[in-house]
Amino acid sequence: MEIFYKVIVKTSRVMYLLSGITLAAIMIVTLADVIMRPFGHPIFGSYEIISFLSAIVIGFALPYASHLKAHICVDIFINRFSKSKRRIMNAITRVFVIFLFALAGWFFVVMGLSLIKTGEVSQTLRIPFYPIAFGLALSCFLICFLMFLTFINEYLRDL
Repeated sequence: MEIFYKVIVKTSRVMYLLSGITLAAIMIVTLADVIMRPFGHPIFGSYEIISFLSAIVIGFALPYASHLKAHICVDIFINRFSKSKRRIMNAITRVFVIFLFALAGWFFVVMGLSLIKTGEVSQTLRIPFYPIAFGLALSCFLICFLMFLTFINEYLRDL
């Protein structure tokens, strides 16, 4: 199980790196579009490009950020509980997150299959939507696996 965890963390780290590179690409496309627009040569389809890349940035950054626990936590509320109640609350939250992201991942897979079937593409550049849906599904499932393995390590290891 340790090897499986390491593979998932490494995959998440690679996706996180791709997310950072994609964010840099968004900045370059935006800058080039802004500079070239006054000269009458805006980047054709820049809105679509930035939209697609933004989905990649957000989706690919989530699994590793989740692994690092770089998410928002409401400490004011949680810190009022005793240590055992906090542990229970964190366990319930993890189970809920696993369920939520499994559901989201499933819906992204269904959406991707539907997009393939209909052949839907973006209006301007004719880029297919389904790779983004499948990439976001992968991201959701990685979060599920990370949360599940963390849940086992933190809560079921002592049983």
